[in-house]
Amino acid sequence: MRVVSTAQSPVDLAVEPTPLALLLLGREADPKSERGVDCPGDLPSPSDPDLVARARAAKEKLGDKVFVLGHHYQRDEVIQFADVTGDSFKLAKDAAARPDAEYIVFCGVHFMAESADILTGDDQKVVLPDLAAGCSMADMATAEQVAECWDVLTEAGLAEQVVPVSYMNSSADIKAFTGKHGGTICTSSNAKRALDWAFEQGDKVLFLPDQHLGRNTAVRDLGMSLDDCVVYNPHKPNGGLTVEQLRAAKMILWRGHCSVHGRFSLDSVNDVRERIPGVNVLVHPECKHEVVAAADYVGSTEYIIKALEAAPAGSKWAIGTELNLVRRLANRFADEDKEIVFLDKTVCFCSTMNRIDLPHLVWALESLAEGNLVNRIQVDQETESFAKLALERMLALP
Repeated sequence: MRVVSTAQSPVDLAVEPTPLALLLLGREADPKSERGVDCPGDLPSPSDPDLVARARAAKEKLGDKVFVLGHHYQRDEVIQFADVTGDSFKLAKDAAARPDAEYIVFCGVHFMAESADILTGDDQKVVLPDLAAGCSMADMATAEQVAECWDVLTEAGLAEQVVPVSYMNSSADIKAFTGKHGGTICTSSNAKRALDWAFEQGDKVLFLPDQHLGRNTAVRDLGMSLDDCVVYNPHKPNGGLTVEQLRAAKMILWRGHCSVHGRFSLDSVNDVRERIPGVNVLVHPECKHEVVAAADYVGSTEYIIKALEAAPAGSKWAIGTELNLVRRLANRFADEDKEIVFLDKTVCFCSTMNRIDLPHLVWALESLAEGNLVNRIQVDQETESFAKLALERMLALP
């Protein structure tokens, strides 16, 4: 499948509405794999022709009391109502910069709303329109599993040498663990700075929860070898590692990944180069190491957007990130003669992000406009204090 921009017509996706595609779009549920949360109220029908007007009316009624945040991977139907758009950390900071907003409606996923609650004032209330909008990567590292990992490192006599660095895409519990044990948070934009800082504090890094971002940053940006990295598997005794392997490693990578970016393969890169001579391959650092090594450019969602903004007319780009963003960028630059295609041939929406649809947003906004607080995301005080400590360490990075 290609997502191509043309000057003559808006971009369209040739995607058959198969059950799998509907599941990936968040329009169907698999009770065997999704936790799913019933909406505690009357959810509007997605076929309601007045949804856009209802969302606009509720938002206007709330006025300055509400501030709507929209992540780059959100659907177009939702992003149109966002006061600001961006990646998870940018949005959390934007929320903190609006202390007068009583309600922060976060159109993203659960860990993002937690971060917004941590960084905003106690009198502000963060709302997630659908509580089932989680993150598979964040869910791959639980507080219990990480505590057990730290016990393994302690028993091996290594804990004092290890500095935890956790990706922004992690739960508040994991951020709190990081803060409590002297570590810092990072984003895909500042991962190198975070690792540089961590290696000034200790000899080893425990990188949570995305192994690919940790590996790519260590090898690509810090000049380490793949042999300097080991993967800790929380589902195996001692993480599936020997004490000798832990002692030899510089980077202890948690066995986690992004289900969207992990789909891209080296075959995807080779195929698009064969189909489109002269194409620039631009991928997110959450992709597998072999994909990142084969790409021309690597960077965060903000980096991807800026790269395409600066790209010359007539240039060709294959983008390895979430499909909603790629499609939006292809439409945005359609009249600038920039050919933008999706790196993979198959649908690659973030299924949990797509759970935030227009009916859920309308329900949340109308409930708030009627004085009913719904789906509040609130981090307990102790967790918040340690998580905020880790975030503040990131903000203090040079």
